[in-house]
Amino acid sequence: MRLGYFAMPMHPMGRPWADTLREDQEAVVLADRLGFHDAFIGEHLTDQHETITNSLLFLATLIPQTTQIRLATGTTNLSHQHPVLVAVNSAMFDHMSGGRFILGVSPGALPSDAEVLGILDEDRNQMFGEAVDIITRMWQDEAPYDIDIPGNRFKVTTATTLDAPNGIGIVPRPLQSPRPEIVGTVVAPFSQGVIAMGSKDFHPLSANFLLPQWVATHWPNYVQGKESVGEHASVDDWRVARTVFVADDAATAARYGRDDEHSPYRFYYSKMLAKMQKLGRLGLFKTHKDQPDEEITLDYVLDKLVLTGTADSVAEQVLALREDTGDFGELVYAGLDWVDPDLGRRSMELMAEQVMPKVNDALCSSDRRPAAVGAESVNARP
Repeated sequence: MRLGYFAMPMHPMGRPWADTLREDQEAVVLADRLGFHDAFIGEHLTDQHETITNSLLFLATLIPQTTQIRLATGTTNLSHQHPVLVAVNSAMFDHMSGGRFILGVSPGALPSDAEVLGILDEDRNQMFGEAVDIITRMWQDEAPYDIDIPGNRFKVTTATTLDAPNGIGIVPRPLQSPRPEIVGTVVAPFSQGVIAMGSKDFHPLSANFLLPQWVATHWPNYVQGKESVGEHASVDDWRVARTVFVADDAATAARYGRDDEHSPYRFYYSKMLAKMQKLGRLGLFKTHKDQPDEEITLDYVLDKLVLTGTADSVAEQVLALREDTGDFGELVYAGLDWVDPDLGRRSMELMAEQVMPKVNDALCSSDRRPAAVGAESVNARP
């Protein structure tokens, strides 16, 4: 099992913006040194807690500071810009990074981002689907492209201005062939979008704020999508994100990972709980659709969604998670604000140097293969 990193940390309002950006950079540099496989960086335009506004721009600052970690948008919000811009800027980044680029994509979920761009009433899922088709075709078609998908708002061509002998009207392609890996973040139980991911050979990343039983619903849909185009789904392509804190002793783990009022884990999930309540998506935290709202407290959410403890304890929790969700190829460690930088760094070190070796040793020695997980084996959707 690989180890990845995901950063859309919620920083407390009032921290200098440059400080939070520098801290987020430092976390990825540390992940690179520790051998993390990849680092996904999120973006929002109008959130004063989540302060990275352009994931590709942020990642560009990390190219010279890292050597092996794959640098991934997590995600590029495709409703926010013309898909040709995504295609050409991603291609340039892929060359600059020596082929270490992963394109993470989503429609863009924050309503205030959509409002500030004047697209609040637009069908952003439709915009997403249109953009994906254009980006992938720009990386494979020959100029002048002539992309005119029925109903698509973006008509892409250079037919009028093409001057191939002089290199005009031709967009650059990525370094990786046939294209960089494309990853879609999955944020809902029983997501139908995962079926489309499978059919298009995109890879799913299940969000860290979903209960394991809802994460388990993603894989059968991905398999369905792959089978619809006659292809086999590999669990190596499935990433599962979790919120994790590892400490040298159990008392520190309980305090910083949950109980202390200044815990970044407590802060993060207090904000997530408030956001989901406002968006009417409290069901994400429920084990069944009839579970009363009043049971969904902050402590309940922390109990369900934070893996915290010593290295031995967290390794067992990761293995137990895998039993609940089914096999997956990469555990993605969710980065949070470093309220205590020493503890934040130490958790990442312990995760890479102790937890994951213990997990992989256990998988190799016992061949712990969880039972196949299908939609029928989990509770009814919320």
